[in-house]
Amino acid sequence: INRKELLTKPILQLQEDLDMETAPRRIEAFDNSNIQGANPVAGMVCFLDGKPLKSEYRKVHIKTVNGIDDYASMHEVVSRRYKRQLNEKNPLPDLILIDGGKGQLSAAKSALDALGLGYVAVIGLAKRLEDVFKPGMSEPQNITKTSAGLHLLRKIRDEVHRYAITFHRKSRKKYM
Repeated sequence: INRKELLTKPILQLQEDLDMETAPRRIEAFDNSNIQGANPVAGMVCFLDGKPLKSEYRKVHIKTVNGIDDYASMHEVVSRRYKRQLNEKNPLPDLILIDGGKGQLSAAKSALDALGLGYVAVIGLAKRLEDVFKPGMSEPQNITKTSAGLHLLRKIRDEVHRYAITFHRKSRKKYM
């Protein structure tokens, strides 16, 4: 089987939508969750060839950030994840999806750059308008709302959001 045949339409569409050189087979997504700064946590999910890879999901307690600082939290989580991936020689994603807009995206990008991983593709998916942002671009990407690639991004974003919130609720219960 040639590798191209393994790639689903959404993956190939996403590669085109984001103008990527290689198809984003492994996508990792991050989302932060806190309520008024209490019990800040984050979730990371991993999708391989468009399907959730639950064994790779990770829950993270934010350690270095006090109060509500989504950007610093995102920087910490991305930094910790990929420092570890590098140290353990684990696979890196083809694409990193950040649940959030330009601020969260630039925090994630600066964490990647600091680790020498500036070449890993990273995008932000802003909630309201489903806008997709790329680092260094002030305007969102022009992706048609019916794109199979955008549908896949939404599915992944919704999953990481669900995962982070569920984890946050559990942490909060323990804390109470």
